[in-house]
Amino acid sequence: MELTTVKIEKSETINFILGQSHFIKSVEDIHEALVTAVPGIKFGLAFCEASGKCLIRWSGTDQEMIDLARENAIAIAAGHSFIIFLGDGFFPINVLKTVQQVPEVCTIFCATANPTEVIVAETDQGRGILGVIDGYKPKGVEGEEDIAWRKSFLRQIGYKA
Repeated sequence: MELTTVKIEKSETINFILGQSHFIKSVEDIHEALVTAVPGIKFGLAFCEASGKCLIRWSGTDQEMIDLARENAIAIAAGHSFIIFLGDGFFPINVLKTVQQVPEVCTIFCATANPTEVIVAETDQGRGILGVIDGYKPKGVEGEEDIAWRKSFLRQIGYKA
């Protein structure tokens, strides 16, 4: 078995969701879930088929996000994994529960805009995702000033009243 890491290639502000599902129907069902949850959403989705033709299946509403999804799925190349890239102004917090409720979805590895590395294992049979490195390690513990900033920030962006 060989372990490698695959860096997610994207611009700094783009959010994505990386997960695993179990059926080719995932592409249509995840697409429908996203457009139903957030009308007008801009996204690209790619799914690594793990049997049959073993193709990277794809869908989406934004060509740039579709291209990102396909390119990163090719690099990861792990059976039944999927990756969704969200266009500017769209965030995982608005669609994550919806994606998790799609019957084919088994696991969500991460939902982030952070720099991310995917830890992939490869055997003679194929490739699988072991986990992710999402962002950076902590540099300390927040103090009172940091708590005040966090609370202010969440209210400033409209996530708390």
